[in-house]
Amino acid sequence: MSDNKKITLRDAQPSDAATILHFITELAIYEKEPDAVKTDEQAILKTLFSEGATAHSIICFDGEEAIGFAVYFYNYSTWLGKNGLYLEDLYVSPDSRGKGAGKLIMKHLARQAISKDCGRFEWVVLDWNKPAIDFYNSINAKPQDEWIIYRLTGQELIDFAGN
Repeated sequence: MSDNKKITLRDAQPSDAATILHFITELAIYEKEPDAVKTDEQAILKTLFSEGATAHSIICFDGEEAIGFAVYFYNYSTWLGKNGLYLEDLYVSPDSRGKGAGKLIMKHLARQAISKDCGRFEWVVLDWNKPAIDFYNSINAKPQDEWIIYRLTGQELIDFAGN
């Protein structure tokens, strides 16, 4: 295992838009959805870095090399009466896995959730992604099997909103 001392994190900056897009594309390929990526650098700049942006990103480095990223946002729990931190994406390049980058990102976000008085830190994982599931189990995260995710997107969303 590599020395974790050279693995670092920082908040993403507008100049990281191309790097973020690169990681989004790699993640989509890993998740067997390479054609699902519709975003571009301009959309990333607008949605992560413009005034009023509600999503945030961090970049993970091994020395000077960007090796991973996370995108997160705050949601709200009516039952807790508190915000939660929702991890939308976490990705570490395949050749950099096993160095502690994923755990460093998760710990950083957990500390962020605590500092913002969040009641929860949540995310979803694909049911076939055994390496990720094993990792989440190793940090004592608990699966929430009682919930089913529903989604409206594309034409279905447009059609529903218009009627």
